[in-house]
Amino acid sequence: MSFVDAFNALPVSQLLQQARNATPADVIRILRDGAHSLTDFATLLSPAAAGQLEALCRQSQALTRQRFGKVIRLFAPLYLSNECINNCAYCGFSRDNPILRVTLSIPEVVREARALTEQGFRNILLVAGEHPKFVSNGYLQACTAALHEFVPALSLEVGPMETADYEPIVRAGAEGLVVYQETYDRSVYSAMHTLGPKRDFDWRLECPERAYAAGFRRLGIGALHGLAEWRYEALATAAHAAWLLRHCWKAMITVSLPRLRPCAGEFQPLTHLGDRELVQVIAAMRLFLPDVGLVLSTREPARLRDGLFPLGITHASAGSHTEPGGYTGAGRDNIHQTVRGRIVELAANSSEWAPAAGRATAATGQFDIADDRSPEEIAALLRRLGYEPVWKDWDAALSA
Repeated sequence: MSFVDAFNALPVSQLLQQARNATPADVIRILRDGAHSLTDFATLLSPAAAGQLEALCRQSQALTRQRFGKVIRLFAPLYLSNECINNCAYCGFSRDNPILRVTLSIPEVVREARALTEQGFRNILLVAGEHPKFVSNGYLQACTAALHEFVPALSLEVGPMETADYEPIVRAGAEGLVVYQETYDRSVYSAMHTLGPKRDFDWRLECPERAYAAGFRRLGIGALHGLAEWRYEALATAAHAAWLLRHCWKAMITVSLPRLRPCAGEFQPLTHLGDRELVQVIAAMRLFLPDVGLVLSTREPARLRDGLFPLGITHASAGSHTEPGGYTGAGRDNIHQTVRGRIVELAANSSEWAPAAGRATAATGQFDIADDRSPEEIAALLRRLGYEPVWKDWDAALSA
């Protein structure tokens, strides 16, 4: 049975009713005895639990330190390409957005990665839009092989593939795969994804299982908050993570809780997950899934991130850029627009070539980041908070 079958049988309406009807006594019981079921998790998302947020946070912090110690693993995204064949209403890379696009060459990818390692990173997430003409599995394999020589931990966040297509990328040195479902609400998913292979909800939902079969040792999932009701998304994400823990038990599972940020296309969020609710979801996730890594990205503003780090976070990005070439300006000589898969060159001396203030390249980013502090600043902050920033926690020699 795949998670698609389990998801179709998930009693979401009953769980949401449980969240609405939960009492403070129910919350106290779970804080005392532990969260052992999705019903308990729903209770931790309830208005009653919101009234005991401080107690939830204290227990989440203690449980995180017990399971993970006082360490936070730092990583950086490296965007390979912003070409995409999908139309996703909320994404800056969406096919019909008239943005400035580029796909980095292998030497340019190496240049970007070298810049990240000079900042301390040994854990890099390779990100690309989904476009078979520009981003093939052969290209991803070549990027991975080139970086594996000096980056010990490489993960991918790219369009879903077949298991057989993942296998050569794993052999080339990739150890992790991140694939966000975006939204677990089928009706919202259908409305948000109007063109391209991403329209297939089930194909995307089964992706972590195919990745596990191919040999990835880290699997990352999550929902993009701002599309469907936040309690629904949190319940579905928690159910997915729990299923993966049971059926893909050799892999480390991580969960991210990203919120929508401004991007090309100017999409406005359909729903709202406030800061206080985000804290509640993080604490609830930790209590229900004590051994799952929780990821915090630079989508969140600096002051909020500072407060969230001690509450259950185990992985965090720093100094991020969401545009190809963002760290060194790599690819800036090949920037263009793409219309129906055809490259349209920009006019010579066009003002569109000029990078925005503070940007190394004119290529369009996927979304605006909110925390623009340097990796060095983030590492120093974590030390002040009593945490050890971990740049490297894996080497291929460990499994050779």
